[in-house]
Amino acid sequence: MGLLAREGLSEIEAEPITPTSPRDAGRTVFTQRWEELTFLHWAVRPEQVAPHLPPGTRPDTFEGRTYVGLIPFWMQGIGLGRGPGLPYVGSFHETNVRLYSVDEQGRRGVVFVSLDASRLAPVLAARWGPGLPYLWSRMDRRRSGERVTYTCSRRWPGPRGARSRISVRVGPPIEAGPLEHFLTARWGLHLPDRGGRTRYWPNEHPAWPLHDATVDEVDDELLAVAGFADLAARAPDHAMFSPGVDVVFGPRNPALQP
Repeated sequence: MGLLAREGLSEIEAEPITPTSPRDAGRTVFTQRWEELTFLHWAVRPEQVAPHLPPGTRPDTFEGRTYVGLIPFWMQGIGLGRGPGLPYVGSFHETNVRLYSVDEQGRRGVVFVSLDASRLAPVLAARWGPGLPYLWSRMDRRRSGERVTYTCSRRWPGPRGARSRISVRVGPPIEAGPLEHFLTARWGLHLPDRGGRTRYWPNEHPAWPLHDATVDEVDDELLAVAGFADLAARAPDHAMFSPGVDVVFGPRNPALQP
């Protein structure tokens, strides 16, 4: 792996990219299932995303580029600890805009710029608790044969009415290559805390089952309001689909020093 640098941070080699987690997530804090995900990605220069990353992290790169992801899916059955999934509030549609990061311990992760969700209660809980940038939106997901369509219209806190419509045709299974693993095999998220520092929140899940995806439509404003208006004007550089995985989250790790 190459050395990745960001102003103010020492250079360090990122951990290997592995299809399953390189470490145990620890005590189970909660579980969930991610279903019917479409992964749309745009390749960008690392300096374009660096201002959006929290302290103690820098852009993770693949062959000199990093990526901005727009990922709609169905969140199903969030459960506390090892308990069963919560009825009603534990399942909802979600679309996230995410970036790819690495910290000074070499741990690769994701950084969420926004997470639109269709249930208000988990939005409030996630914003008040861990401080995730969840937003309440009107959302839908429809499947007709191999065509999957996702829609989103933001309600709160805004910008109200920001919308997204994504439609793809699911193709045959694919064997993940280095780029597919880079974009999906992420074993934690980097999350700023209220003290201005950054925590690492680990997760574990099986290797992703992935399918080819042909993009029929991307009519999106979520990228623009997240700070990436230039991307909405061009087609994604990479698209794929997954039927889903079961996920376990462990406890958040101690704060990283900025």
